[in-house]
Amino acid sequence: MDELIQNFYSDLLLVKRLAKLSAETYMFSVQEFFRYLKKKDKDIKDVTAQDMLYYLAYRRTVTSSELTVAKDMSALRALGEYLKNCGIWEENSALELDRPKTHRALPKVLSVEEVDELLSSIDVSEPLGIRDRALFELVYSSGLRISEVCSLLLKNVHFDERLVIVTGKGSKERLVPFGDEAEKRIKAWLSVREEFVRNRSCDFLFVNYRGEPISRKGVWKNFQKFEALSGVKAKVHTLRHSFATHLLAGGADLRSVQELLGHADLQTTQIYTHVDNEALKDYHSEFFPGHINKERG
Repeated sequence: MDELIQNFYSDLLLVKRLAKLSAETYMFSVQEFFRYLKKKDKDIKDVTAQDMLYYLAYRRTVTSSELTVAKDMSALRALGEYLKNCGIWEENSALELDRPKTHRALPKVLSVEEVDELLSSIDVSEPLGIRDRALFELVYSSGLRISEVCSLLLKNVHFDERLVIVTGKGSKERLVPFGDEAEKRIKAWLSVREEFVRNRSCDFLFVNYRGEPISRKGVWKNFQKFEALSGVKAKVHTLRHSFATHLLAGGADLRSVQELLGHADLQTTQIYTHVDNEALKDYHSEFFPGHINKERG
């Protein structure tokens, strides 16, 4: 690999006539890509466009820089052309990847460690802290929007199947799995929820201190508090972005992730085929990392 990288660098300088700084930038990006392939025990000859997509998703977990991701994409395209010219690849598979739109900021993504640090800052010694930990755990574990978690009904949480029925945009319902930690935290919240609702009727899973359905503004304000406590810069929606990116970085199929997120806008997502619920549960349990440290918090 070292020899291949050096030859690629020479080709950029001598054949493509790139400036030395640009050639070095591409070389460094390709070195990172090869380190990733080595960890995945993947030979460069067998790399596909999907492998490169997973790599870019992984890169999003270590950098939120739009420019860095764009440079990585350009480096992979240049590498693909070189490998095709050398006969290592039949086609430049990197051309199949959609180039990120540089005029739009890429959504921020947290690492698994940052998610764990953020959620562990919530004080679960008080009932409202137990609620907040359960709520944000579920947002991350299932990739929910704020509106979806606020409108989630008690009857739509199914512990036996570890699924929630979510009402998304356009009043469309979808089934989304949740993980071990989310199950644990939701059950802890249900054990103290009655302190707030008492004998009143409330169909919603998450309520405020008055026993009324929690509002989006309330969720947002609480999250700001935990952001400050943990020192992790993020928004509530960042947990949803992180959920999707961690799945992709782990090797989940893109169409399945889109199904889990409930995306329907063809201008922002690629067309994907229907995947049955059992397959979605399998993808979630296999690729979603959850927390690196179950004992914290």
